[in-house]
Amino acid sequence: MNGRLTVSGNLMRLAPGQHGIHVHQNGDLANACAAAGAHFNPAGVNHGAPTANPHHVGDMGNIRAGNNNVAAVMISNLEIPLSGPNSVLGRAIVVHANPDDLGLGGTPLSLTTGNSGRRVACGVIVAA
Repeated sequence: MNGRLTVSGNLMRLAPGQHGIHVHQNGDLANACAAAGAHFNPAGVNHGAPTANPHHVGDMGNIRAGNNNVAAVMISNLEIPLSGPNSVLGRAIVVHANPDDLGLGGTPLSLTTGNSGRRVACGVIVAA
């Protein structure tokens, strides 16, 4: 299946401000999204912005929640694979408590997670 990954909708009950959003290894949402595992990174490269080289397959940057605690999300990306060994279908998409520093934070954690903090929401990527 070739195509464009599109994530759209309204995420509610988020703290106002930016939140990192990433594809994680597993489609298991148990334990407040902890069972989703680490960021999906089949190439074993550093974390980065979606437009940076390198970056994890599922590095999607940040979304912003307004003062009404709602983030209107519309992310569309041709580079996130929907088929083959690096497909994101069936994997978790996770929203984090903090902004993603896009791998520019100057710490080891920045290069793996973008210092995005705890997981506050998650779902499974499915074909529409």
